[in-house]
Amino acid sequence: MDKIQSLTGMLDLYEDGDNTNLSSKIFETERRIKKIFSSYQLNEIRTPALEDTNLFKRSVGDVSDIVNKEIYSFNDRNDKSIALRPEGTASVIRAIIEKKLDQSNHKLWYMGPMWRYERPQKGRYRQFYQAGIEILGYKEGSPEFEMISIICSIIKEFNLKDCFIKINHLGSQENKEAYCKALTDYLAPFKDKLDSKDLERLTRNPLRVLDSKNEETILVLKGAPSIKSFLEPSALQLLEDIKNQFGDICSIEIDHSLVRGLDYYSGFVFEAISSNLGAQDSFLGGGRYDHLCSKLGGKNLPSIGMAIGIERFASLIQDFTLPNKIVSFITLTSNLEPKTYKIAHQLRSINKNVILDTELAEGSLKAKLRRANKNNSDYVIIIGEEELAKGTAVIKPLKDELEEQKIVSIEELFSFYKTI
Repeated sequence: MDKIQSLTGMLDLYEDGDNTNLSSKIFETERRIKKIFSSYQLNEIRTPALEDTNLFKRSVGDVSDIVNKEIYSFNDRNDKSIALRPEGTASVIRAIIEKKLDQSNHKLWYMGPMWRYERPQKGRYRQFYQAGIEILGYKEGSPEFEMISIICSIIKEFNLKDCFIKINHLGSQENKEAYCKALTDYLAPFKDKLDSKDLERLTRNPLRVLDSKNEETILVLKGAPSIKSFLEPSALQLLEDIKNQFGDICSIEIDHSLVRGLDYYSGFVFEAISSNLGAQDSFLGGGRYDHLCSKLGGKNLPSIGMAIGIERFASLIQDFTLPNKIVSFITLTSNLEPKTYKIAHQLRSINKNVILDTELAEGSLKAKLRRANKNNSDYVIIIGEEELAKGTAVIKPLKDELEEQKIVSIEELFSFYKTI
């Protein structure tokens, strides 16, 4: 019988205690990002994995790669076209409109799987995970600084090197229209050098041509007009203010060729770039989308958001260490387990910043110590029949060679554990 295997570009993630593998990095990345989101008083929102396909056609643009060739969509039993969500923002706005919350301010975060049928490559999969933030109902200004602050916090938390933040402004609707006309006029004589995808973009959304990966188009664009010439002074000042205020915390570059791939972006846009990711070098991006809510049938709701590709982001982490101490709890004989598990429970309750790994498997002390080392434990607590009879425990350090093994009373064990 043939083996059933996972689909192309869809990963099984299994945390096995090895902090160098991608799965463990992904799980730890998610834990730390959630803590950062909570520190900014963001509230979690969860939306369904399946949505009406029209939601994404109307939001990200029917000329986008996502809708044209990357979306997973199919008809249900009622012949209604439904899709696995390819991104999170449209679903969040749909939920806000549906719950009649589109006249209020919201600071939200989400985390979960997304799906796009694209060619799998380093850090890019057909089922992938995103963490996102949506700040809704606030006009341009303070939310932009808040967003850059969050990004800097994430970069600093993970001690990322060789990365920087690109920022740009796409202007008001009038600015965009004027610039799109100038760009279209400039590109008109070069149409024979553009491929079919860029020609379609030029007709449907000229700004998207700036995001072209076609080498000939890139060469042609070197002489194109810059959007900088079409922006209001306030937009240019916002870019300078953000760079000046946060440039000493994270590396920030103003790039007037930066556009985002989804049609709903307007105003301030940004990406976080790493030189360690190759050609597809961004791991985080977003921007302002003031008109998406009204476009989807809701009220006018000025908004800004961002999304982080978890797998791509986790692959950047080189110096990966767990923030918590890990202690392995070893019982030497099975008949002691009922009593020793109560001790383990009491230890967990007095210090929630320590991970207590209760050794469940049978085997020799040597085998259990070997597993504790593999699980990256800092200490081992050992209790055998002799220790339990005397009301003592053995504390064995695994990482600090200068620290000696010692026998302590159960009361001293609790005191030690509390101070780790």
